[in-house]
Amino acid sequence: MAEEKKIKEIRAEYDSYGEDMLPSFIEEYLADGRPGVSKLIDQAQRRLERLRLERERTEKLKEYERRYSGQYHHICGIDEVGRGPLAGPVVAAAVILPENCDILYINDSKKLTAAKREELYDIIMEKAVAVGIGMASCDRIDEINILQATYEAMRQAIGKLATPPDLLLNDAVTIPGVDIRQVPIIKGDAKSISIGAASIIAKVTRDRLMEEYDPILPEYGFAKNKGYGTPEHIAALKKYGPSPIHRSSFIGNFVS
Repeated sequence: MAEEKKIKEIRAEYDSYGEDMLPSFIEEYLADGRPGVSKLIDQAQRRLERLRLERERTEKLKEYERRYSGQYHHICGIDEVGRGPLAGPVVAAAVILPENCDILYINDSKKLTAAKREELYDIIMEKAVAVGIGMASCDRIDEINILQATYEAMRQAIGKLATPPDLLLNDAVTIPGVDIRQVPIIKGDAKSISIGAASIIAKVTRDRLMEEYDPILPEYGFAKNKGYGTPEHIAALKKYGPSPIHRSSFIGNFVS
């Protein structure tokens, strides 16, 4: 009988269950009656409610994909990360998700924790129809300016897609030199599931790269600041001067 189980055993069972198992957990232990078990039931019900709300939010994120799905089959989200930092590349990602995408928790990457981005990165890479990543180095940014370097990284990302897209949903911009139809969406990473997925792929890719630079150039704290102009980063820049991955066109106010 379920009531004969110790509460710590039921808790361990609850902790091991994924969200899809919560309804059966609630059904099995709802009549148990012990306060400790009732507390677990309450937790399970709250988790289910959060899951319901997340599914509703995710469905709203598919608005643009649904709007164009009758006319286009491979709808691609485009986003970039790294236009503002003082160091490192700008990274763009292009993501084509399956039409009936069931990935939850996709959002503007800035609204997610690092751990959640890492988790979603793996899920997106596994389930996406195609993913392309492009980047422009600090030297390229200095050579052609950050906006043009961003466009270049986006074109690279599109070119690396194994499945050619027939529609691009872009976060705010229209990319020059691309023949595919484009739909720019202001704050698109929070309004389109495809753009949100692209923002996560771009963010995780760039963050990992900056973390790899950290032990090579430890003075600047790249693992923590990811190249952005934090007070500690600026102080290190003034003390040690620029590194090979600093953008000369961005640091004129801090070094000669």
